[in-house]
Amino acid sequence: MKSAVETLNPTRVRLTVEVPFEELKDSLDAAYKKINQQVTVKGFRKGKIPARVIDQRFGRGAVLEEAVNDALPKFYTDAVNEAELNPLGQPEVDITELKDGETLNFTAEVDIRPTLEIPDYSGIEVEVDAVEVTDEDVEKSVEQLRERFASTSPVERAAEDGDVVTIDLEAKVEGEVLEDGIANGVSYTIGSGELLDGIDDAVKGLEAGGEATFTSELKGGSAAGKEAEVTVKVTQVAKRELPELDDDFAQLASEFDTLEELKADSRKRLANMKQYDQATQAQERVLDKLLELVEVPVPEKLLEDEINTRKHNLEHHQLGQMGLTLDKYLEIQGKTAEEFETETREAAIKGIKTQFVLDELVKQEKLNVNQDELTEHLMRRAASSGMSPDQFAQAVVEQGQVPLLVGEVARGKALAAVVEKATVKDTNGEIVDLDDEEEETEAEAADASAEGAETSEDKGEEKAEG
Repeated sequence: MKSAVETLNPTRVRLTVEVPFEELKDSLDAAYKKINQQVTVKGFRKGKIPARVIDQRFGRGAVLEEAVNDALPKFYTDAVNEAELNPLGQPEVDITELKDGETLNFTAEVDIRPTLEIPDYSGIEVEVDAVEVTDEDVEKSVEQLRERFASTSPVERAAEDGDVVTIDLEAKVEGEVLEDGIANGVSYTIGSGELLDGIDDAVKGLEAGGEATFTSELKGGSAAGKEAEVTVKVTQVAKRELPELDDDFAQLASEFDTLEELKADSRKRLANMKQYDQATQAQERVLDKLLELVEVPVPEKLLEDEINTRKHNLEHHQLGQMGLTLDKYLEIQGKTAEEFETETREAAIKGIKTQFVLDELVKQEKLNVNQDELTEHLMRRAASSGMSPDQFAQAVVEQGQVPLLVGEVARGKALAAVVEKATVKDTNGEIVDLDDEEEETEAEAADASAEGAETSEDKGEEKAEG
């Protein structure tokens, strides 16, 4: 077999392959054997039909077609390996010549990973938010904890803002009560915005036993997005009472004996959270700077697949679970369809570029992934998927996705290595030491990799291998 490579653009090549006919022998033998098992010829036992009879009765062309279809994947793979290419997705194959007994010639066009030059990135500088915890931040945190320990007591008066009402609901669309449009004994805090638009105005001023009717767009269920006539009946009005902010509250709501100890712990936790956010911000901004340094051509087919994947996941998974259509989602977000298309395309391009660059860094820095790192990443992915670690691990193995997880972890390590060499300053001009956040940053990078271009490019590689 002889092969040659023609570069069509930085991300696409054409392979021209010439195969001597004798190299088709194994596939021809397999073709005759397969046809032998599928056909019946009078006078011959099944599976014992001579090749010349098959040629006479069914045509040599049918045998050649079967043999070529069997042999092409191997010859294509051999040509790819010989040229040391990194193909993305399935090739477009065209048989240019097939002469019985002489030769098989074909071409294969396929997208490939571009060759990247990663420049010195040690000079990257970024600015991040300073870690500052104010007294107001602490007070807000303690107040949120206080809200969680609020108690309620029934009152015999009209409902007011902040009250907790127990209500029965009935929703009608076009005069018909929906099968899933009845709910009884629902607890609702007036002003929380957790139920239907318009319900606050409807229940305020009602006492136990009172009811009102209002119109609202349903957020979920069988008639999500439709206007409904909703009848609400108040069965109880209760007043929320917050505990006093004192040492007794600290002992009730925490392991601390005094309110001051509780506030000190809140300040410490808020500082840790802001440090984590700062590390994540540093990672994102360093990545943006890194991508600016590298010229990364993006294969059009890969980009198209990635955009379609992102749209599909949003519409059929995320929005579907919330009972929202894409149009309704855009309305809530205040975006036009054109803006959504632009943002999706930009995010897809960034995701693909990120994976290409970080994968190149993995090779350049010779980064490896050990079993502990892989297990830790698997545990995080399992938690985010809602599956147990054992279930997630089994699914990963069955679907042959272990290499994908390894790639996610490796890319996380690559980005962490770039962040480590970058100069990170906060808005106060102080140098930020991210050493304490290194492991968390690396884990965050791996998780981000899992949500990026992986959905398209790695799927493309799966197709090429399949």
